[in-house]
Amino acid sequence: MTLKEAVLKSLEDINDITNYLAVYNHIADKKYYDFGTAKTPGSTISAALGDFIRNGDTRVKRIKQEGGTYSYYLTINEPNIPIEVLSGSTETTITKVVKVDKNKTYDERDLHKLLSSYLKNTGIYSKTIFHEQSNGKDNNQIWTHPDMVGIKFLNLQTKASQNFLKSINRVDTFKLSSYELKREINSDSELKKAFFQAVSNSSWANYGYLVAFEFSDSLTEEMERLNQSFGIGIIELNANPYQSRILFTAKYRDLDFKTIDKLCKINKEFDKFIEQTEKLMTAEERYYKSTEKELNEFCDEYFANDSEVEKYCKDKHIPTETE
Repeated sequence: MTLKEAVLKSLEDINDITNYLAVYNHIADKKYYDFGTAKTPGSTISAALGDFIRNGDTRVKRIKQEGGTYSYYLTINEPNIPIEVLSGSTETTITKVVKVDKNKTYDERDLHKLLSSYLKNTGIYSKTIFHEQSNGKDNNQIWTHPDMVGIKFLNLQTKASQNFLKSINRVDTFKLSSYELKREINSDSELKKAFFQAVSNSSWANYGYLVAFEFSDSLTEEMERLNQSFGIGIIELNANPYQSRILFTAKYRDLDFKTIDKLCKINKEFDKFIEQTEKLMTAEERYYKSTEKELNEFCDEYFANDSEVEKYCKDKHIPTETE
């Protein structure tokens, strides 16, 4: 595996906040990476960890400790870390992504795997909803269906607290999100059309997002105004999905069960998505792992490593920063 993959694998194994030296020792012990004749392999790991932060790679976070040193952890492992530890200074550095303007031959749906990988890293199960597979012949169904749906379960530390919260209000154990995905948005008219499509498509969900691979810099003020007025969040997708970023956060809304019921009636995939999430929420403890696996297999595929990302973008002609 590559050095980057070795660092991620070690952070996953350690499953806690750690420092660069512990990561290096773990890599060396497990023989995840051959440092060859490197004179200062520990410094190499320190630099690699820093690169995740400098490049805005959301898979890794760091906390500044007393004395100016840093500790690191995988974002996906955050639920396992005590809240008092995370209440310190957690850092993520965002770098402006410069997209390459070239002939674009990729399809909008080629971006779905990038988005599903970004969402999976944040603990969200996602599923593409194909509006053309719905019942009926309504040409306006594109304004009814989201491109993708997602669910995030509230991670509680004990089984007792999980059962207690479920007995009070099951809705508080999960959050549903809706995503409207576009290749690029370059003008005010394109922004408004896509934004209000996202408003229409996400009326049922707790959170609604407009996602695009490319936004014109001139649209920032208008995106902020629309976000404040209507509560739809905006995500800029990156060819490296883990460097995608939320430009504006979505505002929370209560679920619209009538619309959820309507979507379940007209689209079998949406209906099955709701069914699968219900099965996981009500599963007995002994069946939880198998039910979670079933949901994961039903949802969209996501990348296993960076090498898969690079190959996919190359095969689909998705422009990257290095091109």
